[in-house]
Amino acid sequence: MTSAATIVLALVAVIFIELMAGRFLEKDKTRMRDVFIEVFSTANVFFLSVPLIIFTGAGLAAALFPDHAGALASLPVWALFGLLMIGDDMLQYWWHRASHTFPVLYNLHRVHHDADYLNVRITYRNGLLYYIPMPSLWVTGLLVYLGAGEVYAFYVVAKSLVIIGAHSSVHWDEPLYKIKWLSPLMWVVERVISTPATHSAHHGRHKSDGVTHYKGNFSNFFFLWDMIFGTAKITRQYPAEYGVENLNEVSGAQLLLWPLVGGRKGTVEAEELKAAE
Repeated sequence: MTSAATIVLALVAVIFIELMAGRFLEKDKTRMRDVFIEVFSTANVFFLSVPLIIFTGAGLAAALFPDHAGALASLPVWALFGLLMIGDDMLQYWWHRASHTFPVLYNLHRVHHDADYLNVRITYRNGLLYYIPMPSLWVTGLLVYLGAGEVYAFYVVAKSLVIIGAHSSVHWDEPLYKIKWLSPLMWVVERVISTPATHSAHHGRHKSDGVTHYKGNFSNFFFLWDMIFGTAKITRQYPAEYGVENLNEVSGAQLLLWPLVGGRKGTVEAEELKAAE
């Protein structure tokens, strides 16, 4: 089974679990534009932007360094995995963090938070142009060209499982926190990878709830980056409400296709971004 097929299977499995738990459709909170956004943004990730950028990055590396194909292939698996951790996941942490700092990037990312719910449907919900300038994808293409392709096939599955689980409304970590003898293990786990508790805090609506940490918990795969760079908040709790406060309302097309659609009307300014905490 290919990596892509494994990821899709995992996504379908979590969708089924959420359906059985009554936490997938969110009928009282979902608008038609949410369905439109989530279908197109998820398809964009799987079939257009992400594979296109990685392949383009690899092709560009081949053109610039024609004699270095597979130059790193002899490195041990752990070393190639480590390079992917840094070149892909750590860079994505900084890209995500920058997307909550600079308005021009936030306008590409805003749609990920512009929903009053958090479940697996949100996982790949981003502006269609959000991924094109993402440095981590271009570096991943370079690393694949240099010989990390086989390790990346495993790495991307592991990363996707963590990200899908972190966005799910069925919290895999919640029952484990209640098992006393697992507490030392969970103390380590929640500081190493993103969990539903730590990531849901990033999606919380109200900073005043004591759980929400919209300006932190940026990690995707490894929560280590939030720990290392001082943006971590761990409460083992989940926000009661999700979304973003204090932002103007815009259409689904403006959220998904900014800046091609919306222009100034669909743009979050610096003052609004500062208020969106």
